[in-house]
This record gives sequence, C-alpha cells and structure tokens, in this order.
Amino acid sequence: MIKIGITGSLASGKTTASKILSSGRGPLFSADKAVKELYKNKHFKFLVSKTFRIKNNSQIKKSIKKLIFKNKVNIKRLERIIHPLVRKKMKNFTLQNRNKKLLFYEIPLLIESKLMKHFSVVVYIKAKKQIRLKRFKSKNGDKQLFNLLNKMQMKDRKKIKFCDYTVVNEKNLKFLKKKLLAIISIYE
Repeated sequence: MIKIGITGSLASGKTTASKILSSGRGPLFSADKAVKELYKNKHFKFLVSKTFRIKNNSQIKKSIKKLIFKNKVNIKRLERIIHPLVRKKMKNFTLQNRNKKLLFYEIPLLIESKLMKHFSVVVYIKAKKQIRLKRFKSKNGDKQLFNLLNKMQMKDRKKIKFCDYTVVNEKNLKFLKKKLLAIISIYE
C-alpha cells in the first residue's frame, strides 16, 4: 500500500489536486470533508458548545468564528477537539482500504501536525498569496479570516522541506493536471 499525502497552504488547490491524483486510482480521504461531517454530529456540537460556552449550537460555526477573531488561542482549543477525531476517521479509512494499492489523503495541516511519517509520499501544492486569497474569496471566504488562518500556518519554504514533491498551482487546470499525472505515474 502506497499512502500519498496531499497538503498545501490555504486555498492553494489541494482539493482539486487530490481529485486529479486519486481519480480512478484509489480512495481519497479528505480532512476538510471529515471536519464538515463532524459539524453535523450532535455529540461534537455538544462538546464544542460546552468548551466554548456557546448557547445556540445551530449557529455554532458563526459563534466559533467570532471567538477566533476575539482571541486566536481559540483556534488551538478547537483544533485540540477536532484533530484527534479527524485522525480517528483517517485511521478507519486506512483500515477499510488496506487492500488497495494506492490511498490518497488530503490533509491541510499535514506538516503542522507532524504527520509526514504516516505517508509514503507527500505532495505539496503551492500558490502565491494573492492567488490563494482570490480563490478563498470566490468560495465566500472573507479576507480577515483568510489572513488570520494564513498567518497561523507554517510558511511554504519550511513546509516544502518535508515534502517529496512541490507542485506550483498558479496557472490553469491543464497545467496542474500535467504536473500531477507525471508524479502519480511513478507509483501506478
């Protein structure tokens, strides 16, 4: 089994790259998708509401966003709840697919979470800040949140040192696909 981790900075194109790499080759685990599923879970909502003293958990994401803007320490508190749960889902995904040749994992904070040793190959998706901001805003994200989250991530030059491949995603989809297919052809 070859486990391929795909990571990169905020709005660099990790999801698109992950879909290109995994398409027809093997199952894909998305940490972002796992987090979205957590927010639908009653136990998770209760845990977060209790931790952050949120009274109305139907607006839990909005409440957390406000708390993060008030004090960025709150993002670390939230990560202490989310990360172990996502890792558990990732472990289950690996066990369920242990007979597959290739497994793909899209994990935004792969380097920051020191998960490199869990992967055979790590692919880093890179793009300039202004391009990433434009992409983030196109998905209804706001500049203030982008800047806060971006500052909390490790810089590209540091993260790249821990990766096997770096793919610059600043052109078009055709260019990105060509670069990614050249990498994955080595492992097929």
